[in-house]
Amino acid sequence: MGRFVVIILDSFGVGAMEDVKKVRPRDVGSSTAGHILQKNEKVHLPTLEKLGLMNALGYETNYYKFSREANYGTSNLAHHGADSFLGHQEIMGTTPKVPLIQPFNQKIDEVEENLIKHGYKVRRVGEVGTQILVVNEVATVGDNLETDYGQVYNVSACLDCISFEDLKELGHAVREVVQVSRVITFGGHQITLDNLLDAREIKNDEIAGIDAPKSGVYNHGYQVVHLGYGIDKNVQTPTILDRAGITVSFLGKVADIVQTESKRLFPGVDSDKLFDELIQEVKKVSNGFIALNIQETDLAGHAEDVERYSDRLELSDRRINELLQYLNKGDILIVMADHGNDPTIGHSNHTRERVPLLIYTPDIHGKYVGERETLADVGATVAEYFSVSAPQNGESFLKNLRTK
Repeated sequence: MGRFVVIILDSFGVGAMEDVKKVRPRDVGSSTAGHILQKNEKVHLPTLEKLGLMNALGYETNYYKFSREANYGTSNLAHHGADSFLGHQEIMGTTPKVPLIQPFNQKIDEVEENLIKHGYKVRRVGEVGTQILVVNEVATVGDNLETDYGQVYNVSACLDCISFEDLKELGHAVREVVQVSRVITFGGHQITLDNLLDAREIKNDEIAGIDAPKSGVYNHGYQVVHLGYGIDKNVQTPTILDRAGITVSFLGKVADIVQTESKRLFPGVDSDKLFDELIQEVKKVSNGFIALNIQETDLAGHAEDVERYSDRLELSDRRINELLQYLNKGDILIVMADHGNDPTIGHSNHTRERVPLLIYTPDIHGKYVGERETLADVGATVAEYFSVSAPQNGESFLKNLRTK
């Protein structure tokens, strides 16, 4: 055993999945990595090329070639759609249930009833059909306004008036009776209920919630937990490792959206800072699982900005190259993604794409792990590497990396 490091370049897909013609027609022809290389031929990614990027893409260009020494493969998405939260749960060894799409006001009666059952004081704000709930005069429940409508509910709170532990209990009470993908439960200090209510917005005459950035909830002491539909942390690789006494370190968005009992959490967005923290963790941890999410690539995809996406890839490429020198024989690094977000496809949403599995382990070269059916194979491989129980889903490809 040693260090098993997973770097998730958020949204860096390598081509549309076969099922998009049926399930997401607007993603037909998408290829985040391929189109970035096509649109910006000057983008400089020597480390990713060495690790097998073109092998995963399946073709060469004038500037980028296959790598003979690369250990690589690709993976399809088993989760419904193309979602960062669901993708990360899948990477950790579970395949979430297919969620429902329901604007909050379709569930408001049931949520209100369950909150009252749990002893909360609840009142409604707004016109019938576009209402939100105010709970104990310290928190609100409504639609998330920052993602696809009807997929996520927000529980937003003033942490000067409620502890984060108590807020999580409130979030779980909402989660108990809804079937949408996520209930994001979060709060911040130095805000009031009035700040939240002043940021209330209505969209499409059916979506009602709090504009989180406008409310100021992110500005001071922000804390968050993402509660997913059908997610049981007890059968995920991080919790299995926690209970086996093996170090788990999460950096970037993965620290916010995957549950672990570990205290080695480094949330954040700035890619350079996160790579600094990653290298420090690798130096400190001799035996453990370390996962990093680079979110700025995904943000560039949403902005449909090829130049920005290219810049974040170049930074990641340089820092991954720097990381390699700290990995020892027996350590494993996987550079992958959770879905696509093709900035050239004509819309600003995620794209349902296969993702690369670029694998580095000193002294082992030229291994192919195949086209995997689920991202959960990564979580299963991590579990086998540390000789712990397998997670709920996934098939390990560790044997594919062993020398004969």
